Amino acid sequence: MRGKLMLALAAVVAAMVFPPAIDAVRAQGQSALTGIVSSQAEGKMEGVVVTARRPGSIVQVSVTTDAEGRYSFPQNRLAPGEYTLSIRAVGYDGASQIKATVSNKNTAKADIRLDKTKNLSAQLSNAEWMMSIPGTEEQKAPLLNCVGCHTLERVVRSTHDSDEWTHVITRMRGYGAVSQPIKPQSMLDRNRAGTPEQYRKLADYLATINLSAVDRWPYELKTLARPKGRDTRAVVTEYDMVRPTTEPHDVLVDKEGNVWYTDFGEMFIGKFNPASLKLVEYPIKKFKEKAPTGLLSIEYDRDGKIWFDTMYQGALGNLDPKTGKITYYPLPPEYNDDTVQLNFTGLRHDVDGKVWTKSVGTQHIFRLDLATKKWERFHPTDTLPPSQVKNAAIYQVIADSQNNLWMAEFTEGHLGKIDAKTTQVTWYPTPTPRARARRMVIDDQDRIVVTEYRGNQVAVFDTKTEKFVEYKLPPHTYPYRANFDKNGEIWASTMHTDRVVRLDPKTGNAVQYLMPADTNMRTVFVDNSTTPVTFWVGSNHDHRLVKVEPLD
Repeated sequence: MRGKLMLALAAVVAAMVFPPAIDAVRAQGQSALTGIVSSQAEGKMEGVVVTARRPGSIVQVSVTTDAEGRYSFPQNRLAPGEYTLSIRAVGYDGASQIKATVSNKNTAKADIRLDKTKNLSAQLSNAEWMMSIPGTEEQKAPLLNCVGCHTLERVVRSTHDSDEWTHVITRMRGYGAVSQPIKPQSMLDRNRAGTPEQYRKLADYLATINLSAVDRWPYELKTLARPKGRDTRAVVTEYDMVRPTTEPHDVLVDKEGNVWYTDFGEMFIGKFNPASLKLVEYPIKKFKEKAPTGLLSIEYDRDGKIWFDTMYQGALGNLDPKTGKITYYPLPPEYNDDTVQLNFTGLRHDVDGKVWTKSVGTQHIFRLDLATKKWERFHPTDTLPPSQVKNAAIYQVIADSQNNLWMAEFTEGHLGKIDAKTTQVTWYPTPTPRARARRMVIDDQDRIVVTEYRGNQVAVFDTKTEKFVEYKLPPHTYPYRANFDKNGEIWASTMHTDRVVRLDPKTGNAVQYLMPADTNMRTVFVDNSTTPVTFWVGSNHDHRLVKVEPLD
């Protein structure tokens, strides 16, 4: 059974040979590779990300220069061999081929000289485009929806006029959320796309910020400051995953150190071992041949099984990590129409034997009785204030210790509860209006951590006192998911700045670790078994897994 469920990637795994262990001759604490990064404009440069990669390897390691312009790769991160170095520093370019040879005895040295870039626009992150384009917050807000599939650079480089934009927006909204530029996927429910003229206001605005009427942008291109101080103190390791259409979305790390992830672009769950670099993929069944493919969430239940959704395929499933066996729970035919997009699960079925989920297309909530296989359906947004019902959109659902369902309402800004025994619905407005409550985690005291995507905050809701506490994140973070570590610090991922955020809620001080490239980070996993803690996330647009190890 296990052999049938796994996809044996022989050719890929064969190439994933882990580098030989570092020779003990190299002194403890000695760097494997170091150097100074400088430029004529600034001299020695702090906050430049330097990445080292061996030819043919799926692994690349990155560090950031300190206040003296020095970068230093720890001795246990680079095995002996030849490496190609690359840099990330907005506004600057490095030589195309920077080489360094690492020895097993002596520290290798390679200084890097940077030049001012001639193409700044190609280096801007989504956050920097949001900073640069003119317009009100209300005008810019719809662009927060675009970055799930592609960068904002595509929007501002386009030459569509307003009339063309109305049709482009309609076409884009007809694609499933699992789409990407190299693999667009049309939804079965074409009504969700809307009609061109309803997007006229947005189309008019987009035509003022792109190149439809000019040959260069009539506004200044603004950039975020490079990292400095504590922001530079981390080692980032990235692991390439299989194919260009692989999009690691949700990640979990098990007790053996394996990283499990859902593939947002394909029907697989991946299990990756960072030590051996072995990847095993578990193929997931397709239930609707013409529907978009891809998975979103994975979560452990109390028995150690990994539950997942199949989104547009209209089924839930669970995978037993010990045996590889997968059990599926498709929606019954009377509910399983073209509008279905199942996301997320509420997994306290140890309480009453029932699992929760929800559908994006119609904002229905479903509850499955595992014993009888009977499904129930609810529509809780009907109980919101009448003025908010039309726009309401439930993003994630999660269950508490009594298997009550909690819902993050994305558009108007609420947390909602469905009582497991009475099915009564209660809504709690977020302190920040229209905050776009997005991803949640819940602790053993039933406190909910939810990101406020548009509000640029993390909120904690105490379900016993029914009170919110909000924590402001650095500008333009637009967090996707966040969680507390064992030290009480908040870690957050972002689809905009390419920076992992670490916030001390007691002081409000934030550390931001700049990633080597465009990441489009989704679900975070904080590994509290290490000291300091280790942060894992999927690089959704770069088909990579990312590990961030702070040095303090």
